[in-house]
Amino acid sequence: MLFVTIWPLFALICLGYILVQRGFPDAGFWPAAERINYFLLFPALLVSSLADAPIRDPLVLRLGGVAVAIILVAALALSLIRRFRPMPAARFGPVLQGTVRFNTYLGLAIIATIAGPVGIERAAVYLAIAVPLVNVLSIMSLTEAGQGRPASAMLRTMARNPLILACLAGIALALTGWGLPFGIGRFLDLLAQASLPLGLLCVGAALQPASLRRDGLTLAVTAALRLLLMPLLSVFVARTMGLNGVEVLVLIVFSAIPTAPTSYVLTRQLNGDGTLMAGIVTSQTIAAIATIPLVLWMLGY
Repeated sequence: MLFVTIWPLFALICLGYILVQRGFPDAGFWPAAERINYFLLFPALLVSSLADAPIRDPLVLRLGGVAVAIILVAALALSLIRRFRPMPAARFGPVLQGTVRFNTYLGLAIIATIAGPVGIERAAVYLAIAVPLVNVLSIMSLTEAGQGRPASAMLRTMARNPLILACLAGIALALTGWGLPFGIGRFLDLLAQASLPLGLLCVGAALQPASLRRDGLTLAVTAALRLLLMPLLSVFVARTMGLNGVEVLVLIVFSAIPTAPTSYVLTRQLNGDGTLMAGIVTSQTIAAIATIPLVLWMLGY
């Protein structure tokens, strides 16, 4: 039953890959589609989901704390491993991103399918906390490869991130209690409806199977860390912190999904190993077709 629920999401990813291989509609469409989704449609989804979210609910606040703990524990573990197995930042950056970053489109699509609007609200809270954190960690991990990128440049990058800005706007609306009056909520909902299917198509369009021919062991280890160990870590930390229900489901899903395709863009911008990052994104996305249903089934979802 779970596979029947999830497979249409991966079918959209496969369809995106097929369309780009067929050259339809044309090569210029996919970068434009990704930009409009990243800068407009997906932020609309985050704002509309967060505007009425129960930000002051103790469980929701605990969800944010657990999200931070999971990501930091994983990043710290990788940093400790790096001490015993030295790795240049150009390669460590992709490995860290492949472990702690997540495909927001796929995560929200799965949550929406399984848990509905309540799940989307909780997922938006998770993103409000996790997106800034993983961006900071990703930039820091690639700093050496980026020739000493200054902190001010990192802050400017964060300040221009549309997902972070959308999360801040949504949280501000929730805290003030203003909500989205005068039909603004309906307008954002209409924009948001296009975000997830278009985002999944773009994920498929960005896959690079040719990148799988190199670094087979690194790809396999990173995939195991991301797709299998991260969800187990999330369950352990969540249960230790007393979370249950939808909050735990959100943590599991965002820990079990593959890394974000935008990791490749950031890696190239900071002179990291782009081929390795593309291989990590592609291998994890393909493997997740099997691992996500398996992980959710094993953990009782």
